[in-house]
Amino acid sequence: MSKKTGKVYLIGAGPGDPGLVTVRARQLIEIADVIVYDYLANPKLLDWARDDAERIYVGKSAGRHSIPQDEIEEILVARAHKGQQVVRLKGGDPFVFGRGGEEIDELQTDKIPFEIVPGVTAALATAAYAGIPLSHRDYSSAITFLTGHENPEKHTLSIDFKAYAKTNGTLCLYMGIGQLPRISAELKEGGMSGKTPVAIVEWATLNRQRSVYGTLDTIVDDLAASGLGAPAMIIIGEVVAHRSKTEWFEGRELFGKRFVVTRAREQAGQLTQMLEEKGAEVIELPFIEVTTDFDPKVLSEILAGIAVYEWVIFTSANGVKSFFELFYKAFDDIRCLGPMRIAAVGAATAREIEKHKLKVDFVPKQANAAALAEELIENEGIESVQVLVVTGNQNREELVQRLETEGRAIVDTLPLYKTKKTNLLENEAAARFRKEGADAILFTSSSTVNSFIDQNAAFQLEDGARRPVLGSIGPMTSKTLTEKKLPIGFEAPVSSLEHFIEAAVQHFKER
Repeated sequence: MSKKTGKVYLIGAGPGDPGLVTVRARQLIEIADVIVYDYLANPKLLDWARDDAERIYVGKSAGRHSIPQDEIEEILVARAHKGQQVVRLKGGDPFVFGRGGEEIDELQTDKIPFEIVPGVTAALATAAYAGIPLSHRDYSSAITFLTGHENPEKHTLSIDFKAYAKTNGTLCLYMGIGQLPRISAELKEGGMSGKTPVAIVEWATLNRQRSVYGTLDTIVDDLAASGLGAPAMIIIGEVVAHRSKTEWFEGRELFGKRFVVTRAREQAGQLTQMLEEKGAEVIELPFIEVTTDFDPKVLSEILAGIAVYEWVIFTSANGVKSFFELFYKAFDDIRCLGPMRIAAVGAATAREIEKHKLKVDFVPKQANAAALAEELIENEGIESVQVLVVTGNQNREELVQRLETEGRAIVDTLPLYKTKKTNLLENEAAARFRKEGADAILFTSSSTVNSFIDQNAAFQLEDGARRPVLGSIGPMTSKTLTEKKLPIGFEAPVSSLEHFIEAAVQHFKER
């Protein structure tokens, strides 16, 4: 029986913002055996892939050029011949200056099945995120896409830009930064007015987006003064002068600010999303790593008698995730949990519980173990009550001790995960932080503060990097920062992510 040939999916990864990727693209990324991606495909898209999917980077990186096109095509063909489902992620749209046509030719020659998934091309996305109408009934009824160089291996142009000088439409130039002096000169030679408005937008659709505006006469000098570089889109035409007066994207509260998020990788998503919605650029540095860790015998005993507990207390969202993952392996009905009441250390933990259609009966005003113990004892009366504390390998002793000694409860603990410090010296995001710096580092727990101190060498900023202030999520974290003699730039008035974000907004607004 002949071996089944795999299939290659040429997918447009869009302009950068993961939210602009098509539903079909995500479906295919989730099932792919192999993902071949380039420099302009947002690495966050790989978070949707299976853990065992092979990831092959074929773009540029420090100290090396991108992999030649013929080698990329060989990778696609070879993996497909192995019977694998191969996703080729290409920035923007595969067929708009993306060399998708060359890859299709090779796949057809080798009789490899393929599918094409279009993506939002950079010109359309850039215009939208900069508020520029590419077409306008009074100023532009034509849109032309041009490239600054047709072949990355050569640095000359065969396009006669003089021929496009009198189109009376909008010109969108891809990969044109390096050739801008020549392009602008040729357009003027062809008759385009030097007063024609021009926009250049770098890293469009991402929170590191920056823009510069000028005219055909001034744009070369404007670009040099701005410090913008590739990747960038150039838009030329009268429509640029009629861009939106409201900067819906670049005008957000934290736009232009760069934050370091110090949560464990499994927890960073929500905080990152909240910051990005405010316009911030986020560097995720997982100071601590969370891994499943439990005693099978203890777990078995507790699950066997789960219905005897009158309270179950969850001390973190990680504990909730681990608990229910294991619970559903033992039981197929949530009613097997029994009639106990449920407490959560904070709002984020409560939200994780509520995903299972369970009501959370108790959340303390302050999201920490001390407040949880104190308020539960004072308000609920837990003397002689059977209590189960679902936790990790750290910071559980005080909670359990107070429940037992002050509350006189009968407490069992179920540790389901452990946290350990990560090594950031070789981490790419940490390297970027050392080079570029940030406006703030957000500390979400005492353990992240301790990890920051322990890995001080990983955070030595280079000359010219932004010097960050330190933000604290609440009193317990602030106490640790103070003990370590680290200055606190701002502190959340309530220990929650929502208040943490608002404290950051207020801090930078006052500055």
